[in-house]
Amino acid sequence: MRQETIIAQAVIDTPRFVLRPIRKSDAGLMTMYASDRRVADMTSSIPHPLPPGTVELFITSALDAERTEHVWVMDASEDGGSELLGVISLKQMDRNQSEIGYWIAPGMWNTGLASEAVAALVAANPLGNATIFGSVFQDNPASARVLTNAGFDYLGDAEAFSVARGAKVATWTYLKKLQ
Repeated sequence: MRQETIIAQAVIDTPRFVLRPIRKSDAGLMTMYASDRRVADMTSSIPHPLPPGTVELFITSALDAERTEHVWVMDASEDGGSELLGVISLKQMDRNQSEIGYWIAPGMWNTGLASEAVAALVAANPLGNATIFGSVFQDNPASARVLTNAGFDYLGDAEAFSVARGAKVATWTYLKKLQ
């Protein structure tokens, strides 16, 4: 029997769930949610339709000791909820900065989970960042509210390529100074 190697990464408590490191057993639920066009369309990196093996490759890279993106799963199973409500990550950049990214399972939209996860991750600051950036598509004002509720300041407009949409999409960019 082969055991999964766990890379040291903080577990962060919130009132309704924990942010825990991703694990290989998350692949099934992640595939189900990431395959939903509504989820893929609001990210820059999730393709639609989702090719086989995409989630497994993402998990493998997130578990790599040399990773530059640290990924947490929103897990409410300790309180009888779902084992995977969404995903949140910090992608390391230069100069002690990271970019935050997140998505929530569609059945949990508009429940405050994203706001709770972002606030908890920013407060914990597990990478010791001085600055965290975030950007959201302009047709997703709910995600913009998540960032502003967590104290992020608006920086300006930009654009990012959406793999699912196959096009550049207008974005709003935000910044949170931590140090």
